[in-house]
Amino acid sequence: MPNIMPISELRNYTNVVNSVKYGSRVYLTKNGHGYIAMINMKELDEMEKELALYRLKMEMEKGEKSILEEGTISSDDLKKELGL
Repeated sequence: MPNIMPISELRNYTNVVNSVKYGSRVYLTKNGHGYIAMINMKELDEMEKELALYRLKMEMEKGEKSILEEGTISSDDLKKELGL
């Protein structure tokens, strides 16, 4: 169950921060609407790593698709293209 609090609870900052745990975010609302989310740093780091891996996987899939559709060039042609 999500932990939802009005942003005015930040007056008791320590209580709000103590409510944030791994897997248990705190969502702060302003005028009844979602405004801020607080998340455990370890959980955030893990989410960012997963996102980076997902992006890498997507780029690798694009590269594989390009190789299949357009083929590759020889190392000599690559050197010429790069001016080496």
